Amino acid sequence: MPNDARVPSHEANYIDGEWTTPDGGETIQSRSPSNPDEVVSEFPSSSREVAQEAIASAVAAQEGWATTSPHARGGYLRDAADFIESERDDIAELIAREMGKPVSIADGEVQRAVDLLNYYAEVGRDYGGDAPPSSAKNTHAYTEREPLGTVGLITPWNYPIAIPIWKLAPALVAGNTIVLKPASSSPAIAAVVAQAFDHAGLPDSVLNFVTGPGSEIGDEITKSDDVDIVSFTGSTQAGMYVYEDAATEGKRVQCEMGGKNPLIVDDTADIETAVEVTTGGAFAATGQSCTATSRVYVFEDIYDEYLSALTDATAEMVVGDPLDPETEVGPKVDEASFEEVRGYIEGGKRDGATLHHGGRALEPDGVEDGYFVEPTIFTDVDHDMQLMREEIFGPVVGVMKVSGYEEAVELANDTKYGLSASICTNRLDHAKEFVGDIEAGVVKVNQATTGIEFQLPFGGMKMSSSETTKEQGRQAIDFFTHEKAVYITHVGGD
Repeated sequence: MPNDARVPSHEANYIDGEWTTPDGGETIQSRSPSNPDEVVSEFPSSSREVAQEAIASAVAAQEGWATTSPHARGGYLRDAADFIESERDDIAELIAREMGKPVSIADGEVQRAVDLLNYYAEVGRDYGGDAPPSSAKNTHAYTEREPLGTVGLITPWNYPIAIPIWKLAPALVAGNTIVLKPASSSPAIAAVVAQAFDHAGLPDSVLNFVTGPGSEIGDEITKSDDVDIVSFTGSTQAGMYVYEDAATEGKRVQCEMGGKNPLIVDDTADIETAVEVTTGGAFAATGQSCTATSRVYVFEDIYDEYLSALTDATAEMVVGDPLDPETEVGPKVDEASFEEVRGYIEGGKRDGATLHHGGRALEPDGVEDGYFVEPTIFTDVDHDMQLMREEIFGPVVGVMKVSGYEEAVELANDTKYGLSASICTNRLDHAKEFVGDIEAGVVKVNQATTGIEFQLPFGGMKMSSSETTKEQGRQAIDFFTHEKAVYITHVGGD
């Protein structure tokens, strides 16, 4: 029977259809980044043995789930979506409390989670093989897709409900069983995903949820012989470790990692649009997105006008309590992340860049001891500066004057990353050329580098991705299935 508990109602692992807490042992405390004295949740810091138990549970459910019809699998996704929709306000508030995303933005993430579940429920209805005509007489040729088995999902804290769902929804509807390991900074939000499927009555052991350190849980997922496929989102450093370990063990592996995303503003751009694109991409959600804008290349003819307008708009952004609907920029997720961003700001100043705006640690009204960083603009930057080379993952952007399109694209591509890129222009030739010239998996014109639509594939190039099958869209199911080619020839008869 479905579980009628509301959120947040469990601070435990979810294995074999039961919410369980290991006896004794350490715990993971998630604290509010806007009020670090507030403990939002406390989950088990589980051992490798607990991960093995979760994996064994998923393996045991493989056959039964694989033989369940795609229509029935999709029904569980729709029921989970209904649960999340019914708890939308509480989940958005939990996101704001646990990882600091402004509640207005968190609400959009919850809606994305609902939409993703419903989308893959529908895709599962008609997603299958192809039937190209055979060249041989009396032969019927077609393909069939089969689930791969047990999937290990290692997910980040910055999109704590959307990313787990955009991975597990196609995996589940394709017939795989799941072990989900969330980031330790946002376990309560990820637990809501397990709770939604528990409420939906998903068969026991099909989805298993385990909290704990990556060195224990994540390592077991990537190395276990019983895990057939691994999907990871997080930092490039961690992703390369996951990729090497999982690939060495012969698993299918997918890693989506960091970005250093450029925006080009040419001399025909609408300044108001360009400024909205910049602030939305660089500062909304505190820059805590792998697709956040980090570098801006502005044609010299409009540089002063653009910079003035950008400065004014940035100064007006509301930094504060993420539970306040008016807040646009919340806190960094934790003290270590806060100090890292502050270190990049100080490093930019030491390297000779001009701190044009922001850069301060803030104490917004009504909030004490939170990890708030003022939206920050650097100018007079050199492309070899750390500020322009490394992913900062905070509300910091470097703005650079360029002579024209060729220089802008050359600099935009001068990075080890290739996730998202945008250009603001009213020139059709620049828009069309940019699509082909830029080295990025997501290409935007007159839009922020952030923001993606779930019916399109998502993934990067170069060090932003393992460049295996993309996430989201119908193509996502390709990653979680094996395709067989079938030939049937009719023999005998008249």
